[in-house]
Amino acid sequence: MSRVVVDDLGAEVALPDGPVTRVVSLVPSLTEAVAVTRREALVGATDWCTHPQDLDVTRVRGTKNPDRAAVAGLHPELVLAVQEENRELDVRRLRAAGVPVWVGVVESVDQAVDAMERIFGEVLAWGVPDWLARVRELWVPAGGSPPAPRARVAVPVWRDPWMVVGSATFTGDLLARAGLINVFADHPERYPALPVEEVDGAGADVVLLPDEPYEFTADDGPEAFGRTPTRLVSGRLLTWYGPAMAQAWDHLAAVEV
Repeated sequence: MSRVVVDDLGAEVALPDGPVTRVVSLVPSLTEAVAVTRREALVGATDWCTHPQDLDVTRVRGTKNPDRAAVAGLHPELVLAVQEENRELDVRRLRAAGVPVWVGVVESVDQAVDAMERIFGEVLAWGVPDWLARVRELWVPAGGSPPAPRARVAVPVWRDPWMVVGSATFTGDLLARAGLINVFADHPERYPALPVEEVDGAGADVVLLPDEPYEFTADDGPEAFGRTPTRLVSGRLLTWYGPAMAQAWDHLAAVEV
């Protein structure tokens, strides 16, 4: 017996009739979400899946260059992927090899929470975990209104070339819901490459320098900004949806001008 679910891109995915028991995750944040919820079901993850820190599963290379043979060899009942982090080519070839892949689309907090509720409730058939209910309570309160803006920020995610968080991103939406307004939120690109002088002169009250995907440190990043104060922040708490979102609330609340 099997059942069919439809992913965020409209593809039909055939799954066992009942809870999924073997999962490979190609998305670090979803790896953490699955591991925190039902670790025994997670059989494979990427090299970039760093949380939980004691996670001991088969590694299948990176998010954009997964070892497809290794993934198939784990005989997963489901592979989790997202449009932003994983390549369409890998999804197509895994499916052609008979591996079921569910692809999510996450460009906002609402999409992240909705996608995770679908993953756990409908796709994995595990039910919505307590941590996810808490995440919705924090970030998508019923009848809640956006908080008053308290600071303008810029968020580089790479240097050489410098790249920043632009429009239509989960990170930008997360910041806004914490009262932090991204000065590049209206840029036509999601992650534009800009001269650092433009970032420094964009009118931000503070530049947030995360430790991933580029690992900014006290000695690598702040020295490039002569006009705008900088603050080192957790990249995981800015960019990962899942259990990290519960921690992100207090982390971002502590950002002061």
